[in-house]
This record gives sequence, C-alpha cells and structure tokens, in this order.
Amino acid sequence: MATALLTSNDQKEGWSLLYVKALATRAGYSTTRPMIDRDSVDLSLRAGGPFRPGLDLQLKATSKLSTLKDGLLSFELPIKNYNDLREETQTPRLLVVLELPSDMSKCITITEEELILRRRAYWLNLQTGNDPVMNKTSVTVHIPQHNLLNVEALCKLMDKSARGGI
Repeated sequence: MATALLTSNDQKEGWSLLYVKALATRAGYSTTRPMIDRDSVDLSLRAGGPFRPGLDLQLKATSKLSTLKDGLLSFELPIKNYNDLREETQTPRLLVVLELPSDMSKCITITEEELILRRRAYWLNLQTGNDPVMNKTSVTVHIPQHNLLNVEALCKLMDKSARGGI
C-alpha cells in the first residue's frame, strides 16, 4: 500500500473544502479559492441575481468541538483569524468549523447507492459583538448549535448577503 502524503491537518483542510463545496454546488453557487490566503479567506462563494452576492469563508476542521451546557459550541481560533474575521467588509466573512469524527477513517462511506460524509459544520459571524482581545495566540469562540451549516442555511446566508449583511 502506498504511503499517505497528506498530514492530518492537510486532510482536515480537504474535508472542510469538500463539505462546503458540496453544499455550494447543491445550492447552485460558484466557489473559488484564493491563490494565497493572507486575509483569512479559504473559500469564496458567489450567487447569481441582483448584486451578485457572495460569502467569504474561513474554514476550520476539528474532531474536538466542545459542547457547552447552554447550547454553544466552544472552538479555539487563532488570533490572526479572529482579528481578520472581525473586520467590517463588503462581502460578509464567516467562520465555518467542520466537526469530524475522532476516527478519520469514518469520515466517508461509499456504497453503490450512497456517498456519506460524516459529521457536520457550523458557521459564525464575528463581525459584530466581538471585542478585541489581549491574547497573542488564540481565542475561544462560541458557536450556537443552531448555526448548523447545511444547504438551507447557506441559501439564507447568501440571501442576507444580497440584502447587505448578515
């Protein structure tokens, strides 16, 4: 058997791209990936119609997403991404965190009838209500569990973008 070339982090990045691209494709949106990520944007989505709305996404993946008792998920975000995602921008920027199974071999199942991707992703808008922090490396962000990123949620977010914000 050939030796794997991708690290665990490379694989997580690939899964997060695959997940969001699958949702965007189902919704009929185009996706592009910046050549160089200097601005905490891993993937851009665009829709048709008036104003050609879009979303810019910072993608993260983890098998260690902590659930708090008040319906929030806890995720440790690098401070650079936190600060970049807090900036006001014309195109809304969102954090998307993909929760993966702890056993990476269980991420995907393929049968004659189905292609199954395991777990789910959540979104968070950091452009409002998030103050600067003194931390130098990372900050814990709290994502409402109801911010599940699925096709319906993605379409609603894109509609909000078309109206000027999220």
